[in-house]
Amino acid sequence: MSLYELFKAKGPSGFGYGSTAEEVTVGVSLAGKTILVTGCNSGLGEETMRVLALRGARIVGTARTLEKATAATTALHAAPGGVLPLACELSDPGSVLACVESVKRAGLALDAIICNAGIMMLPKLETAHGYELQFLTNHIGHFLLVTGLLEQLTETGRVVMLSSAAHERAPREGIQFDNLDGAKGYGSIAAYGQSKLANLLFAKELSRRFAGTGKTANAVHPGVINTNLGRHVNRALWAVFTLVGKLALKSVPQGAATQVYVAVSPALAGVSGEYFADCNVAKSRADANDAALAKKLWDRSEAIAAELRSAQG
Repeated sequence: MSLYELFKAKGPSGFGYGSTAEEVTVGVSLAGKTILVTGCNSGLGEETMRVLALRGARIVGTARTLEKATAATTALHAAPGGVLPLACELSDPGSVLACVESVKRAGLALDAIICNAGIMMLPKLETAHGYELQFLTNHIGHFLLVTGLLEQLTETGRVVMLSSAAHERAPREGIQFDNLDGAKGYGSIAAYGQSKLANLLFAKELSRRFAGTGKTANAVHPGVINTNLGRHVNRALWAVFTLVGKLALKSVPQGAATQVYVAVSPALAGVSGEYFADCNVAKSRADANDAALAKKLWDRSEAIAAELRSAQG
């Protein structure tokens, strides 16, 4: 099988590497559904939002600022389901909590929360509120958002966490609970991998907490896509990816397919606690399935969330 054929092969779901977000939602009506998407202003988030609106969903689109969210959602205001732009700067607990309150005040019942936004491979250690910035933004910010909105989820609501195959590059011990500020050592790839492993563990633990309900939580790897998420990646390395173009990089419509599929496909009703890639269940790193590690991360995240809420006054 050629590399091209491998990328184009379809899995048990009927979709695969080359499937697009539009293709995986053909025939799916989202009329009457409300879906929140973080990072709606560019890349995968923007395409995810567009396709969900195309299928009739009402969109709650969040970005770092209200101006960015509003600009990104302008074209959707004529969409049948409507749109609500909100600010949600994931590295700013006050912004995340304000977003949660805005959704609650609007009285919205959410059929899905797609945690798409994130930052990647910061070349130097950066911290905020006492935590390494990728861990804070990619994991804690979404933890605050999702746990704050659990009561807004419908009885069959879905939570989709954007993880990454890079979770395999997390430190050997998984989560460095004694180094969440990066002070004992920092590597851009390892720190990013840790944040993505945290996303996966969060989905796994949330799935366990959803047991006995119709709610689900899953994690996804979108693939390698040439979006602005990679702006901090070594330029020479990224140039190699770009050079092979169609073989190494998914397009944005292809990259958005898995998270859209997991968020809305009728075929996945009741499917929870899985890790998806190319619109099919995939194999994750072994400790991503460690229930004790996931529980430890949840407990630590709750403590951090309480600390950050308290700091807001």
